[in-house]
Amino acid sequence: MAGAAGQGVADADFAAAVELVLGNEGGLVDDPRDPGGITHWGISLRAYPQLGRAGILALTREQAKTLYRADWWDRHHFGALPWPVSAKVFDLAVNIGAAAAVRLLQGACAACGQAVALDGLIGPATIAAARGCDPDALRRTLTAAAAAHYRSLVRENPELARFLAGWLNRTDRWSA
Repeated sequence: MAGAAGQGVADADFAAAVELVLGNEGGLVDDPRDPGGITHWGISLRAYPQLGRAGILALTREQAKTLYRADWWDRHHFGALPWPVSAKVFDLAVNIGAAAAVRLLQGACAACGQAVALDGLIGPATIAAARGCDPDALRRTLTAAAAAHYRSLVRENPELARFLAGWLNRTDRWSA
């Protein structure tokens, strides 16, 4: 998808990436055992307390896309990463937090021979490292790192085991 310069490509990349996120997140989830609390389109009350429960319940798909564009895609510079890595890191960020997702990417880049600091921020070094990796190797390594991360969450908190199968399925989905 990405590769050419210009706003049109950036918009197309975001449009495809947000569909991946929305597909993985689904609609309304109100599971009292979910650490994120009530969530709609992946937008959680924990992350957006200013919306309140009623605001989360009323959130439309288009409003979620607007939040994702400003507060996630643009703010964390996911669009600067090569496609489809940009979409995958964005999707992981929505689920585990931006810094954690970017650290997984940075670790995967390092494992693929591109040294980069594990600072959880997308800057010039992380962008260069991601672009310098063999795309298939980076994809496999990032997928394995995400799966390992989810398994470690369950080891630390066994009550999260009920979410593990869904999280592991999510690691394998790379495009909308």
